[in-house]
Amino acid sequence: MRVRVFNDSVEKFIQSLEKGTGSKVVRTIELLGEFGPRLGMPHSRKIGDHIFELRVRGIQQVRIFYTFHEYSIVLLHGFVKKSQKIPKKEIQIAAKRAEALDGV
Repeated sequence: MRVRVFNDSVEKFIQSLEKGTGSKVVRTIELLGEFGPRLGMPHSRKIGDHIFELRVRGIQQVRIFYTFHEYSIVLLHGFVKKSQKIPKKEIQIAAKRAEALDGV
């Protein structure tokens, strides 16, 4: 499947990561493109209606929220996870961006 980004904030986030972590993120995104909705744990997990998290473990715990839209995968939002639970603020950002896709 084709992978695209919602806006360049996701690309900037990935580029801002430590080199090794950034490489793992890129590889995991490639896996997502290859396997699409069949990609499961430990790489991907559904967290809400039409929103999934791409999970990258390493020195930094990175999460990238994505959704499926018009035969492609859209990366909505990324952040470095610092606690056990996903902050609601991060989920809300992804949800608003997913809603904006439907309006396009």
